[in-house]
Amino acid sequence: MTATMTASLTIGCAPCCWGVDNVDNPHLPPWRQVLDEACEAGFRGMELGPCGYIPLDAALVRTEFTQRRLCITAGTIFDDLVSPARLPQLLRQTREICGLISQLPRPAAAAGQRYPAPYLVVMDWGHTERDFEAGHPERAPRLSDARWAAMVDHIRQIAHLAWSGFGVRAVIHPHAGGYIEFADEIDRIAADVPAQAAGLCLDTGHLHYSGMDPASWLRRHAARLEYVHFKDIDAQVYGQVMGERIAFFDACARGVMCPIGQGVLDYPAIGATLREIGYAGCITVEQERDPRNAGASLPDVAASRAFLARTGFC
Repeated sequence: MTATMTASLTIGCAPCCWGVDNVDNPHLPPWRQVLDEACEAGFRGMELGPCGYIPLDAALVRTEFTQRRLCITAGTIFDDLVSPARLPQLLRQTREICGLISQLPRPAAAAGQRYPAPYLVVMDWGHTERDFEAGHPERAPRLSDARWAAMVDHIRQIAHLAWSGFGVRAVIHPHAGGYIEFADEIDRIAADVPAQAAGLCLDTGHLHYSGMDPASWLRRHAARLEYVHFKDIDAQVYGQVMGERIAFFDACARGVMCPIGQGVLDYPAIGATLREIGYAGCITVEQERDPRNAGASLPDVAASRAFLARTGFC
């Protein structure tokens, strides 16, 4: 990058950098350790992680964030958005997550930012038949029109509850291994869930993993882009896992994600695109891994932040 974006961005990270994706995983590191190491690496923004990982006690969590001078960038729903039977749980999670994040320290709003943080990041997950076809649009099963319509309705209900009940903006995150992943699905969800209902959170790593050029897709959906996740991908591991039938998080455990600046993604081009479209707000660094390898998280997230600082992001 030839120009800094510091004034318009809050750079944060997320618990998935420590392998926290499934709250029931017995190997997760303590949540206070994650906050400590995020702070030590120089981040000031932090996501909540999966519902229930960080306690839902607002007073406790507000104290822990304040002590570390952290602000909350987002909470996440990472669940089956398709099945009607899951809707009551999805709405319960929405109330719990938004009830917590709306009471935590927030990042300062930037000029040009459409909606203030924190956001509710909404991701579809939990379908084995899609998980093993992550990154393979030519062979992944697709939803019927009726199941797609049900998913859209569930997203609309989540977004309405988050905004009307808590003033939290919902953003839809296409995710490898879910039913919103590939190019046609991103275009379709952007068309079916209007801008007044929800924005988009595009993730550079998931875009590349699923066959898209991140800079091009940030530009393509600039009018809906309200939050961004940064990842990087190890070319050698990516080539290996694309030749196998492997679940997405098993690929992550193999090391397909790497520190920002050490993989194949073109961050000068990504930065230029964000400047071109006038993006302002929050960027969250992520690097999914097996939590049993969380001992390497601090040096990796510190390396990612140092790279972003050197290249004008923060």
